[in-house]
Amino acid sequence: MSVATENAETFASLNPATGEVVAEHPVHDDAAVADALARAREAAGWWRALGWKERRLRLLNIKGALTRNLNRMAELIHQETGKPVQDAQLETIMAISHLDWAARNAGKVLGRRNVYPGLMAINQRCVLEYQPLGVVGVIGPWNYPIFTPMGSIAYALAAGNAVVFKPSEFTPGVGVLLAELVAGVVPEHPVLQAVTGLGPTGAALAASPLVDKIAFTGSARTAKRVMAACAENLTPLVAECGGKDACIVDSDADLDAAADAALWGAMSNAGQTCIGVERIYVVDEAYDAFLGKLTEKARDLRPGFDREAAYGPITMPSQLDVIERHIKDAIGKGGKAVVGGPESVRRPYVEPVVLTDVPDDSSAVREETFGPTITVHRVRDLDEAVEKANEGTYGLAGTIFSGSRSRAMDAARRMRSGMTSINAFAAFAQVAALPFGGVGESGFGRIHGADGLREFARPKAITRQRFASMNLTSFDRTEKEMARVLGLINMVHGRRYKR
Repeated sequence: MSVATENAETFASLNPATGEVVAEHPVHDDAAVADALARAREAAGWWRALGWKERRLRLLNIKGALTRNLNRMAELIHQETGKPVQDAQLETIMAISHLDWAARNAGKVLGRRNVYPGLMAINQRCVLEYQPLGVVGVIGPWNYPIFTPMGSIAYALAAGNAVVFKPSEFTPGVGVLLAELVAGVVPEHPVLQAVTGLGPTGAALAASPLVDKIAFTGSARTAKRVMAACAENLTPLVAECGGKDACIVDSDADLDAAADAALWGAMSNAGQTCIGVERIYVVDEAYDAFLGKLTEKARDLRPGFDREAAYGPITMPSQLDVIERHIKDAIGKGGKAVVGGPESVRRPYVEPVVLTDVPDDSSAVREETFGPTITVHRVRDLDEAVEKANEGTYGLAGTIFSGSRSRAMDAARRMRSGMTSINAFAAFAQVAALPFGGVGESGFGRIHGADGLREFARPKAITRQRFASMNLTSFDRTEKEMARVLGLINMVHGRRYKR
């Protein structure tokens, strides 16, 4: 059974572009969530006992099933989010790549290994292994409804856990279809179940004592509520909470490439991207030329639901009010709309908006907008750009365009973010081996890569005495034994070190 269906109450998922009903889904209450978790706990024991090789085989077959159903999944994403089909296909491709990496690397990253015991415990054999947590609850977002949750689902499954997935109420069908594909490959036990519903369904998942970890993606405000629910059972949490990411353009950057990447980072998926570009800081010498290229490209973009549209509608209707408020606040505080303006908000779409001369205290600069808008700022040099980029409470990702590798690397290291791409937008998201996550109000913990696998496992340390030696942790310890140890420690660690 891949999807719990005990409760007859339903809700509709709607196409945000047309308002048409895509499908009806059950609202799973506390009891339904508890039943799903109970099934997951039984499945987790079976899944863990399979071992690395068998899980790897099944996960690769899940990858194959998703690949064969790529267009079906992309069309469903298109219907539920409104994003262009090709963008939905790209998102699914990235999810497939991460599933493949997690399946192939889990055994190497988390498998048992020997650890050198050190001089004081030389008679001990030391073993480190990573054990599954048990049941992982994943609360997914609507903006990338297959790629983002797959960063938790694939790595949790590869680590040996069972997963209960609560997709966003805006994109429930994606979660249901994914669970169905997994059940088709792994029919023995429900290692992945989807529970659908509104906020209370996710709250029931987070608050349950039957879940061993929660992986959450959403706003910082909602993350705090999820953390509070998890705190009742000391359930650990990995949280990705959005950002206000900056793009820095150096004086010697390739301005055509920078404008192209910044525009995609700001406008693709209607700007509804947690790692999207929302602020651009351009060094003075390049500012005018860059702004000209950016605005020229931005004016050519058109939102819509047809195949020729650059991007789709705003998926969550309430976000339209936020976008409009940010645009008006920026202009009201002295900013200029060089492309678009408040009139660009044409529900359910928002046409491209490029703002300049926006003061730093504007909500368009300080708060996550999550729409196809961008603020462009003139800065003195790269140092000021990094300083401005690091202002605020978020710290998810960033982008730097520069012709100097050394300056770009230095700036990337100084940027307060979990991830930074140089001379490309969000390249790190395509690299499954790299960890993904932020700092500050952008969240904590990591998905993807080896760190993402370890996020869903617990380290277990085991020592085994190989031969008898001095027993210093005994009341039978002698003065002679202690003197020998003190002499040894002084010889090994007591010397002075010179430069």
